[in-house]
Amino acid sequence: MSTPSAEDNILLVMRTGKWSMVVVAELRSGTRRFNELRRSMDGISQKTLSATLRELERDGFISRTAFATIPPRVDYALTELGTELLEIVDICRDFAVRNRGAVASARAQFDRISSVALRSIG
Repeated sequence: MSTPSAEDNILLVMRTGKWSMVVVAELRSGTRRFNELRRSMDGISQKTLSATLRELERDGFISRTAFATIPPRVDYALTELGTELLEIVDICRDFAVRNRGAVASARAQFDRISSVALRSIG
């Protein structure tokens, strides 16, 4: 196995953004419209969803199909590459579910230690 290049690392960082994996997972069930995606993802702004969709399209993970209708219609779907990425999304999701308790404990311990350290400084 070769050592990842700087370009590989940039791609990894981009794909691990908060919303990229969520969008890919939401497209698992098939083609979706912009507002369908936005309604299905609590907490994402229209601007953030637009930017995330553009990045995923640019990287070849999703396709965007615009229809010349009134009102305009745009559909998003996973490409073959996006379907492959979905396998990784599933692994990450399973990891998160399996380890949510351990992460919560680690955060609580960190917060306790940080709180004590801050009190001793102040």
